[in-house]
Amino acid sequence: MYSFSKASLAKLKGVHPSLVKVVTEAIKDSPVDFSITSGVRTTAEQKDLYAQGRTTKGSIVTNADGVKNKSNHQAKSDGYGHAIDFCPYVNGKLDWNTDSNFRIIANHIIKTATKLKVSIAWGGVWKFVDLPHIELK
Repeated sequence: MYSFSKASLAKLKGVHPSLVKVVTEAIKDSPVDFSITSGVRTTAEQKDLYAQGRTTKGSIVTNADGVKNKSNHQAKSDGYGHAIDFCPYVNGKLDWNTDSNFRIIANHIIKTATKLKVSIAWGGVWKFVDLPHIELK
């Protein structure tokens, strides 16, 4: 049985309560421990991520520029962000390199959301694959 660290809980502040409910329930009996690595983002944070792989080093991680094309991580008209990013937490550290763990966790979160009657989407099945991303539909 797992639980979120203070850092993960802090990243859930400002995220839509339905999504918070899903992931906080899912962590309890997840087959693989995981951390929340991103919750609500400011416009500036989103713009910085969009620049990655375009005007700064790294690979492209988002197609949402934060202004014309807003991310679901940015607060919506209801005041909440509608997305989180997660990462498997294995042997005391974040494991960004084991795709199978992302899939196991995402499927578990989807199953939990279904039980709670919350409609979510996982970025791992998109054309632009985003394994760590879960959002409200």
